Amino acid sequence: MTELTDGKPRKIKNARPYSFTIEEDTTNYTAYERGGIVTQVKEPKVLNFKTLKQALKDPGDFLLSDFSKFDRPSLLHLAFQALDKFIADLGRYPIAGSEEDAQKLLSLVTDINNSLLDGRLEEIDQKLLRNFAFGARAVLNPMAAMFGGIVGQEVVKACSGKFHPLFQFFYFDSVESLPSEPLDPDDLKPLNSRYDAQISIFGSKLQKKFEDAKVFIVGSGALGCEFLKNLALMGVCCGDGGKLTVTDDDVIEKSNLSRQFLFRDWNIGQAKSTVAASAATLINPRLHVEALQNRASPETENVFDDTFWENLSVVINALDNVTARLYIDQRCLYFQKPLLESGTLGAKCNTQMVIPHLTENYGASRDPPEKQAPMCTVHSFPHNIDHCLTWARSEFDGLLEKTPAEVNAYLSSPDEYISAMNKAGDAQARDTLERVLECLDRDRCETFQDCITWARLKFEDYFANRVKQLTFTFPEDAVTSSGAPFWSAPKRFPRPLNFSIHDFSHLQFVMAASLLRAETFGIPIPDWVHASEKLAYAVDKVIIPDFLPKKDAKIVTDEKATSLSTASIDDAAVINELVMKLERCREKLPPGYKMNPIQFEKDDDTNYHMDLIAGFANMRARNYSIPEVDKLKAKFIAGRIIPAIATSTAMATGLVCLELYKVLDGQHKLEDYRNTFANLALPLFSMAEPVPPKVIKHQDMSWTIWDRWILKDNPSLRELLQWLKNKGLNAYSISYGSCLLYNSMFPRHKDRMDRKLVDLVKDVAKAELPPYRRHFDIVVACEDDEDNDIDIPQISIYFR
Repeated sequence: MTELTDGKPRKIKNARPYSFTIEEDTTNYTAYERGGIVTQVKEPKVLNFKTLKQALKDPGDFLLSDFSKFDRPSLLHLAFQALDKFIADLGRYPIAGSEEDAQKLLSLVTDINNSLLDGRLEEIDQKLLRNFAFGARAVLNPMAAMFGGIVGQEVVKACSGKFHPLFQFFYFDSVESLPSEPLDPDDLKPLNSRYDAQISIFGSKLQKKFEDAKVFIVGSGALGCEFLKNLALMGVCCGDGGKLTVTDDDVIEKSNLSRQFLFRDWNIGQAKSTVAASAATLINPRLHVEALQNRASPETENVFDDTFWENLSVVINALDNVTARLYIDQRCLYFQKPLLESGTLGAKCNTQMVIPHLTENYGASRDPPEKQAPMCTVHSFPHNIDHCLTWARSEFDGLLEKTPAEVNAYLSSPDEYISAMNKAGDAQARDTLERVLECLDRDRCETFQDCITWARLKFEDYFANRVKQLTFTFPEDAVTSSGAPFWSAPKRFPRPLNFSIHDFSHLQFVMAASLLRAETFGIPIPDWVHASEKLAYAVDKVIIPDFLPKKDAKIVTDEKATSLSTASIDDAAVINELVMKLERCREKLPPGYKMNPIQFEKDDDTNYHMDLIAGFANMRARNYSIPEVDKLKAKFIAGRIIPAIATSTAMATGLVCLELYKVLDGQHKLEDYRNTFANLALPLFSMAEPVPPKVIKHQDMSWTIWDRWILKDNPSLRELLQWLKNKGLNAYSISYGSCLLYNSMFPRHKDRMDRKLVDLVKDVAKAELPPYRRHFDIVVACEDDEDNDIDIPQISIYFR
């Protein structure tokens, strides 16, 4: 529609998944023809802020964080004004535990409230103001970290103009973190220690609890560094009975330094946990910390054994993947330990409290899986740069890592390799053998000029011939079986590229591809490759064969297809022919010949990995008229970098440490805890009580996923069955792992009745119970007397 192609932005309304309406009368415009690409633009927004003086009198709407405290911001607005007046009058803050000072502050709040013409509060929460007065002079690390994250993001917004600023006032409180029982004023008195501010809020007895806690931090990256700093400043694990264990199997990379602030340039390549622990002890030399380099997983349960887990006070996750989180969640569930969970994604962050018997566990609810672009879209019908980069990364891995690795696997054990391929006998095995044969035969490189030839031919294949074949199979006027245009949105009709030695991006692609190809074959790289004139001369020598599109080419268009390989009834015959050709090639190779597979590494700017991937993606984008990207943006997408910034990390860990106060106190109820989702870009703060666990009831008993039934003194099978019978439960199946120890339907299993369960596990399940294990777990299927299945907790059998 010609009138809409003037480049001016149009306001959108009624946005739906596949359509939208514009605020414009198009009745007199020319008829819509076809195609057309719409790009979303974000228009600047103008905000008018009041001066502080005006805003104090007329604050407007407050940004809420907790809808259970709807009236709280209005009262805190008055309380902070009263605090300023208190300090102006007396030259000091209210003293912790001083009822006189609390009454003085309350009087000031009342006076300010009474002076208001509009917005006067009907009721004033005296208990809240008393807590406000008692804690006014204290600076708590978790609150500083949380507000530091928010203010830091606002500074970035002010500098960059990116994201929506916080509009006027935001008040936050965590009075739920305060001790559940009233404290003796003497317990709040300063001890002339670095923790006096914290003692003035929580008391010296609870401070001792903090110091003697045994904490396990899993991960010491962005979140882990913040947690270590917070705990050191809070004095957690800093007493004689305290211990902090931190583990991370990763090493420090250059890209970590933007937010993992305990690391420095000279730490690159060193173990994260060791460096982070050392830095934390500089913050607080009394911190008792042990740094490990073990991944917390089933393989390291000899390190993190039963005794280790049983002695813990709390576990804090600082992980970056769901699999590890689920494993730690299961361990905490099993040993009934509190788990403080958090995560960040760019300006977003979330926290989840997993408290034994009070809340559901982390694994009780899952996010839906991320949507991935269909394979046919990525390979033949891309319509955004992400598709091009996903394809580029796939081609990089296939050409430079997977195929050379397959070549080495074949050359090291030809008979076993061929046997495996024959056994598979499918299209995928056929395609793999074809790539291995190409590498060892037609595409084998012996000189650097061979590598340039290969790179130039690849350019022609990817960005000219494949596009010619695609548009031959599906011409621009092609229609689907229903008569609709085949090339309708979101599909873009592609155009082949004409290679030119005068196009820098073309030469750059060939250079990067030939350099990496040479690396896989172990071919020395000549100095002249970086001289554009000499490189252009070498590329220009390559003879490009004419291309004729095939009439019977099969191109996958099914969005549900999981493979681009098309099966054939002759696969087995083709595989046999390929095997014979491979054998002939192998005989010509020198003894000990092997290739050098290249693993993608995004952070080395000198290895040409990102140059090739950006080249791949941008040439393909050019085919489809998709805007190209620079190397940095390509690195972000192809390297699958999860956006992470220091501000949201600081906020998340501050919020978690406010919950840590509650956990270590140990006296708080479900309604005192808070899960949080926040987005500093909007900004949005949403806090809510955690969800309680599902309760299962049977007769006069009830249990949740947190419960584990324990039998000690090395019981026999008969004793276990009788123990369950006493609870009104009839066990009909008992298993250890995947092995069945007992089933009431099998007569032979009755012979096992008087055998110890530990012996059945060793003899029947062939389990090896290591010396550090004192128990094992079994899964028992039960029914009640009316034959209804009852889900019972996991049962632990202690045999030592």
